[in-house]
Amino acid sequence: MKAIRIEKIGGPEVMQLVDVDLPPPGPGEIRIRHTAIGLNFIDTYQRSGLYPVQFPSGLGLEAAGVVEAAGEGVTHLKVGDRVAYGSGPLGAYSQGRNAPANRVSKLPDEISDETAAAMMLKGMTVRYLLRQTYKVTPGDTILFHAAAGGVGLIACQWAKALGATVIGTAGSEEKAELARAHGCDHVIIYTREDVPARVRELTGGKGVPVVYDGVGQDTLMTSLDSLRPRGLLVSFGNASGPVKSFDLGILAAKGSLYITRPTLAHHVASDADLQANASDLFDVVKSGKVKIEVNQRYPLREVVQAHRDLAARKTTGSTVLIP
Repeated sequence: MKAIRIEKIGGPEVMQLVDVDLPPPGPGEIRIRHTAIGLNFIDTYQRSGLYPVQFPSGLGLEAAGVVEAAGEGVTHLKVGDRVAYGSGPLGAYSQGRNAPANRVSKLPDEISDETAAAMMLKGMTVRYLLRQTYKVTPGDTILFHAAAGGVGLIACQWAKALGATVIGTAGSEEKAELARAHGCDHVIIYTREDVPARVRELTGGKGVPVVYDGVGQDTLMTSLDSLRPRGLLVSFGNASGPVKSFDLGILAAKGSLYITRPTLAHHVASDADLQANASDLFDVVKSGKVKIEVNQRYPLREVVQAHRDLAARKTTGSTVLIP
């Protein structure tokens, strides 16, 4: 079996495609033959050392495939079932793997393998952001950074379906058009517009109750300046690097603001929470309210280039690796 392994932190070039022996699945495990693998920013954090891993290590938290064998005690899945997962453990960058059966979801017939691999981590992230971290309700106006990215396109559609007015940011007119086509009511092109000023203009000077920010350091002050008093900044990613040396007094000065740094892992820590999240995601995609855009495909052997393109912001929507 071919799999990506890393033995040190570094740039994309540290990823190596190697031969790996795959033993039979142990108790509570299944063997999955991957058909599509999701590419996510968190993969670059683990590769670069921003999120530490133990070496040697696999990479990838998200994939879809077919059950080839089931270990002792596995009763809810059988050989031939189509499955997907989006919260690890690490090792999705591979032709196949053994995985804990309780962390895998059986795929509905209406959802293809590529769609599943492109949506599990990103879609489950959107679900907790919009339904738990800040519960979006009809009439809310929200700001979502990187609206044309994989998480952003799902979030814009889902928030629109919940009755929200969605303001997004994007780096180019091409990306702005993509965001608009996926439910974004207003797109601010941050390379040429003052984001907080435009947000104030769109909200009658009030600001928004919540900003969803997966960019990190570069957008921190922009996000805070776009909030209304007692608003919430949801800082859920680090695409531009992690936020460092933050002065809490800024929150008071800008209107008794709130800030949180949530992760998907904590929202799907229990098996019940994981399956509830996945079920909601499957339902909203099957309904047609959220469409998953797979805009880039790379063979697994070209994962180095895939990481380079992701870091350079050359991708839109979701990207999958084909084993």
